[in-house]
Order: sequence, then structure tokens, then C-alpha cells
Amino acid sequence: MNPAEALAWLHSMQQFGIKLGLDNPRALLALLGHPEREVRCLHVAGTNGKGSVCALLDAVLRAAGHRTGLYTSPHLVDFRERIQVDGRWIAPETVARLLTTVRNGTRDWPHAPTFFEIVTAIALRHFADAGCDYVVLETGMGGRLDATNAVTPIVSVLTPIGMDHMQWLGDTVEKIAAEKAGIIKPGVPVVSAPQVPAAAAVLTAHGPVEFVQSPIPADLTVALPGSHQRENAALALAALRAAGIPVSENAARAGLRNVRWPGRFQCLGDLVLDGAHNAHGAAQLVKTWWEVFGAARVPVIFGAMRDKDYAEMLRVLAPLATEFRFVPVDNPRAVSPEELAAAWAGPARVYPSLRAALDEVEGRTLVTGSLFLIGEALALLEG
Repeated sequence: MNPAEALAWLHSMQQFGIKLGLDNPRALLALLGHPEREVRCLHVAGTNGKGSVCALLDAVLRAAGHRTGLYTSPHLVDFRERIQVDGRWIAPETVARLLTTVRNGTRDWPHAPTFFEIVTAIALRHFADAGCDYVVLETGMGGRLDATNAVTPIVSVLTPIGMDHMQWLGDTVEKIAAEKAGIIKPGVPVVSAPQVPAAAAVLTAHGPVEFVQSPIPADLTVALPGSHQRENAALALAALRAAGIPVSENAARAGLRNVRWPGRFQCLGDLVLDGAHNAHGAAQLVKTWWEVFGAARVPVIFGAMRDKDYAEMLRVLAPLATEFRFVPVDNPRAVSPEELAAAWAGPARVYPSLRAALDEVEGRTLVTGSLFLIGEALALLEG
């Protein structure tokens, strides 16, 4: 397959939806020569902050002179963002070659692999082929049955755990924490952000956990806005220590100072783009907004997925909003702007498209509600 054909085939595999389990991922890795045995992984799970912690780990490791693989999801604009070596996206030709191998090798499988299972497998093969010293691996959903859990890492990292993906992971913090704790493996060190007591109890029931309670020292600079990113940075540095990876103070400073993570409180002119996609993330966004901009209220462009508690997200974001401007998101799971308006009793307007809402921006405006919406905004604003 050429690159366009390969991506078309990969996206066609989305018809198989989400399938939690490790049989297919392990079979795919066997098909590709067991690349998971050739790389040293830092495995990151949690509800919010996974991507930021992964970006911080990658930046510090690269500043220390290591060759890194970075696997994250979802992508914002280009599929290749998900798979990076030393900050460079995987080449289209490499994607096509690996996907051709997977397609040809799975034609007769009784249970077709899913989109995420395939992408995880080809990412690990690419990282092994590229000779990465370390791979920073973000779970997609949960942990225990997530495709990334087919690896045995050198450290397991837990970001804050809250309520999200309840239809898959359970309807209590304890149930969700149990799924996230599935990345904990015998003999592998575990570091965690501070957790609510119910989640902490579940994690410690699996074995020793180092809880990172304090942010990084005040003399360290983090390029990502918000006090929570200083907590994420402390978690990343603790994970490197637990994994036994030597990092000098100068490398740590340089990595934290230069880290980039698009779509997370990203300022583009008058627009602030933040991919908060659940109530916990929305609350953190409000806190960061007050830290950066004070109490000034602004219009909020908002679009969300149907499987999120968008009514609660609107309630949490309300202290920031002069009004909500509801827009569609180009995703089959999206809730319509009209339904969003029906869920909100305050000032609001409905727009036929994100483009239409962006055309009416005057002064500082927040865009939030879904990472898919942030990806659309970046595509429109930056190409």
C-alpha cells in the first residue's frame, strides 16, 4: 500500500470500535517480531495529565542525550503525531510499510485487530527499528486491558485518576483505579501523582507505590502553563529516578524549559486552546485560567463528545464564561450544538461550524471541550 491507501485501510479498522483485551495486541507484536522485547518503556496511565507527563518525560530524556520514542493519543491534526522518535513524526512511507505487513498478516484472523491495537504495535516496531534508548508509552484507555499493557516497562506511572470512560472502566473511582492499576507489574517500580483516598487505596493494594506529593522546586521553569504542570514535572522526574535513568540537573532544567505539548492551554493570539475533555480536566483548566489571566471572564467556544458528562463540564467552566458558543465536532461520537444548548440554561449561542465561531472572535476567547475540537481549531488556524 502507498501511504494514502495504508491510512485509509487503518481508518477503516475503526469499524471494529474499542475492544479491551491483550490477545490481539500480543499476536500483533508476535507478527512484527516482538519489538516490545527490544525497547525499554516508561508506561503512563491515569485519567488526566497523561499526555503532559509523557511530553515532559520525552523532553527531559532528549535533553539528557537519549534517543526517545514517544507514543501518545489521540492526535490533534496529523495521525503521525502519535508516533515520534526524537521529536520527529514517523515517516509516511514507514507507516505504509508497517501497515501493509499488518494487513497481510491479519487477513485470516477470526477477530480483526482494532485501530488502536494496530497503531500500538506498529509504534513499538518503529521504535525498536529506530534504536530508541527509551520509549515513553501512553495508555489509550484504562490500563489493565489496554493494548499498551502488552509491554513490561521499566517504570509504571500513574497520573491523577478520576471519573471518565465510565461505560468501559466502571462507575466508581475504585473501579476505574483498578483498571488503571493494571499497568502495575511485579518487580517494576511504580510512581503516582497524589490520588483521592479511594484511588490511592486501590493502587497500594497492588504493591509499593511512591506518591509524589510536592511540585518541582520554585527555581525550575516549566514551559507548560499552570501549577498542575509543575506537579506533572515532579512526577516525571520521580519516574526517571525510579527507573534508574541518570539525568543531570542541567538536562532536567533544559527539558522542562523547552517542552512543548500543543493543545494544552496553548495561546494563539487572542485564542486559548485547551483540550479539557472531562469534568476533572475542566476544573484544572479553570484553575490555570485564574492563575494566568485572573478573574476576567471570556466567551467560551465549546464542543464535546456524547459519552462525556458535558453538562457537568459546562457547570465547571461557567465561572469563566460570559457566554458559551456551542459548535459541532467532526466526530461520530460528538454531541450536537443544539443538544449542548439544551443542557445549558445560561447565555449561549449555537454555530453551524467551528469556523463560523472563530470568524466572530473579538478579544480573548477560550476554545475547549474536546481534544478533537482542538485539533480542528489548530488545523484551521495553523494549517
